[in-house]
Amino acid sequence: MKSAGKATITDIARRVNMTTVTVSRALNQPEKVKKETLALILKVARELNYVPNAFARNLKNRESRLFGLVTASLDNPFYGQIIKAITREAKKRDYTLMLFDTDGSAELEARAVDTLLSYQVAGILLSTVSDDERYQPDYLGKLEMAGIPVVQIDRKLAGAPFAGVYLDNEQSGYRGAMAVLAQGHRHLLVVGGPEHSDITLRRLQGIRRALAGCSEPVTLEVLYGDYTQAPAYQAVGEYLRQGKRPDVIYGLNALITLGALQAMREQGLGRADIALFSIDHVHHAGIYGEPIPCVSHDSVQLGLEAISLLLGRIDDPDAPLTDRVLEGRLDS
Repeated sequence: MKSAGKATITDIARRVNMTTVTVSRALNQPEKVKKETLALILKVARELNYVPNAFARNLKNRESRLFGLVTASLDNPFYGQIIKAITREAKKRDYTLMLFDTDGSAELEARAVDTLLSYQVAGILLSTVSDDERYQPDYLGKLEMAGIPVVQIDRKLAGAPFAGVYLDNEQSGYRGAMAVLAQGHRHLLVVGGPEHSDITLRRLQGIRRALAGCSEPVTLEVLYGDYTQAPAYQAVGEYLRQGKRPDVIYGLNALITLGALQAMREQGLGRADIALFSIDHVHHAGIYGEPIPCVSHDSVQLGLEAISLLLGRIDDPDAPLTDRVLEGRLDS
């Protein structure tokens, strides 16, 4: 077997009995190659310790003081606090952060990863555009071959061989629902992110667990959308225009809750008509009146945990992969 970095595309082509054109396409444009062919080429590439020239480097002696952060949206204040914490901590270790906002685009996410690989960064913090278990981006194979330390933030790619820092979403959903029930509400409208999002599913699981323990009849309705304000505003507006009036609207993140509040105001409804509850603190709620009760998460701590985990992986690439999970706090 060839030593790391010495194998070539030609070596891989010989082993799989394919042309160098096919192998090159698989490594650089995997979406244009059949899944079976891609799987075989990546398997052989790993066996030969092949490292593409775009990001070839000596892992033990690399001098890169760069690392990358790829996030799905900078609009969410939750991520803003995470990024601040990461940036400040990185400066203490003389690292520079390259930040990419993919704006929810899988294509931009793939480009961001390719760019970071070409810069030979020391590590990558990754908050993906989707945590749907069916989302398996083609760049995963490149990251595995490059051997770059990767730490996931908040959203977990199913089956990805990376450690991550996440929220205890099931428990946050449960705590919020228990608080809502304690307020006497029995008709809940939950507004979540995408229907197959792992975060949405886990938060709903916690909510349903709380409702199952209620001794009185409870009505639960669910609207799905995105983790941004506009889809929540549209979905809740349509719901309210049908004359429906839940006791409480439970937003599964701050921007969703803000969108729901915007829709309520448009319908001439206030907090006395429909209560609000949020997962994560709604920073701009004061514009519309009193603060919104929530289950809040320490985003600064999440950022510190993420950068600590990444720097640990950079210092010791062979360290065991261990996830870190942060619990939420009930704020009334």
